[in-house]
Amino acid sequence: MRLLFTMDKGDWADCTSTFVRNSARSIIICDKKLAMLHSLRYDYYKFPGGGIEPGETALDALVRETREEAGLIIKPNSITPYGYVHRRLKSHQDSSVCFVQDNFYYLCEAEDQTLAQELDRYEAEEGYSLVFVTAQDVLDKNFSVGETPYDRTMFEREARVVNCLIAEGLLD
Repeated sequence: MRLLFTMDKGDWADCTSTFVRNSARSIIICDKKLAMLHSLRYDYYKFPGGGIEPGETALDALVRETREEAGLIIKPNSITPYGYVHRRLKSHQDSSVCFVQDNFYYLCEAEDQTLAQELDRYEAEEGYSLVFVTAQDVLDKNFSVGETPYDRTMFEREARVVNCLIAEGLLD
């Protein structure tokens, strides 16, 4: 899979250990709008998807996480690798740990029916809800997120992926 871009804060030189947590994320475009999760708590958008569990393939994680977070059922034959984003930064939870993550993005389609979300505690606290929004909605919101406990690269990452989609003519 091709590298879309790297996000490296360069703040990890003093770290004594590394924590790797890769993820798989779905890019679902329907009528020129993106299926996104909207955090009601902090008012940002993210692509459906999440962490790849030990022993799980990226595609298995993609299907599972998209179903759990968004209630969307991915059509398996529609999955096409799009690209990945490499992030490296000092952990915001432990300054001795370097956080490394490859976020694998896949273009895919979803069935028309949706299921009930199966959110974990953190996702429920975020107030994740499935929305279909324009590319500009994502850019406007994610580049202007207010105070949150999260590193801003998470919001920027999603907006930059949207910019890649626009640059390649997949979105307006």
